Amino acid sequence: MSTENNSKLLFDNSVKILTDLIGFKTISGEDNSSLIDYCDNILKKLGATSFRTYDDEKKRVNLFATLKSKNSNTKKSIILSGHTDVVPVSKGWSSDPFTATVKGDKLYGRGSCDMKGFIACALAYAPIFSKSNLNRDIHFSFTFDEETACQGAPILIEELKKRNIKDGICIIGEPTNMKIIDAHKGCYEYTTYFKGLAGHSSAPHKGVSAVEYASRYVNKLIELREKLRERAPKDSIFDPPHSTLSIGGIFGGIAHNVIADKCHVNWETRPVVKEDGVFLNQEIDKYANEVLLPDMKKIFTNASIEKNIIGEIVGFDREDKSDACELISSLTGDNSRQVVSFGTEAGLFQEIGISTVVCGPGSIEQAHKIDEFIVLDELKKCLDLLDGIKKNSIPN
Repeated sequence: MSTENNSKLLFDNSVKILTDLIGFKTISGEDNSSLIDYCDNILKKLGATSFRTYDDEKKRVNLFATLKSKNSNTKKSIILSGHTDVVPVSKGWSSDPFTATVKGDKLYGRGSCDMKGFIACALAYAPIFSKSNLNRDIHFSFTFDEETACQGAPILIEELKKRNIKDGICIIGEPTNMKIIDAHKGCYEYTTYFKGLAGHSSAPHKGVSAVEYASRYVNKLIELREKLRERAPKDSIFDPPHSTLSIGGIFGGIAHNVIADKCHVNWETRPVVKEDGVFLNQEIDKYANEVLLPDMKKIFTNASIEKNIIGEIVGFDREDKSDACELISSLTGDNSRQVVSFGTEAGLFQEIGISTVVCGPGSIEQAHKIDEFIVLDELKKCLDLLDGIKKNSIPN
């Protein structure tokens, strides 16, 4: 069979797998085990070994599968990494978001670019890896709940450390139009809960308004946001150059004439350096515990302020020498490196000594939007990259 026919079959298979993957409604926080079973079955039929790690309820699953090299391992293993969850769907889609729809040169569906397109390419290329005489292992890392502050990946990382899988090259296939991303900010997400004392609004001195104390808390966060601006590194590679802070929402109260006894605040920060995250948390915790809470307890001794960590995604730091970036550059001929403002699981792999790069098919401009799509040519480019990895992994 000609090379052209092989390429077409490979591409067609990637589209079929992507169609199947989109059909699994793996919204963050929900059961993703059916999709994991699907991926695991494909890889096991090719001779891969695998293990799984779980959330506390055993309904959300990470998969780590390995195609062992058929030669001596003279090169670092490759980890092809993607998250299996997608963000929720809002109204207004032109087609069923969980049914892949091809229109012209685009394939539509939730997760098509973020990031089931990459997973589909990895699975479509797996049979070729399995038949090739490679001198490195190929790993497939598929995680849960990346979209909600990377809740799944840390569980997997702990297992990798236990199994002494701390070396290698990791390719995080987030949508970058197949461009090299070698750095991004961290992303820390929190929800702070306020418990006050309800009462009639005509006697505000007899109650403790959780909404009012939450408002003061938010005002303090906004003050600290200005401090973060002042702490911007002189040589920052990011835009904006400083750590950011955003208030996602304030939720509390039941009526105009009732003192609110409950309120919670959703907020996040994206630090350019870890120290900014430490500074911000120390300052807001001190304000809550030494200023707000004592005021609340003067009236209601059972008043409380509790800050829950939704997730703390470490940043992805630029390295002068990166085996991962150099590999991608050598295969694509593109030596450029870019940074992004969105977060990924890259820093978690980097933190345990695995050289990491973010590079995958599709554009972040289509992620999380109504009528999310991936340009079909992006799948071809991704398959070409995987083909380059195979050729780079066969002994001369």
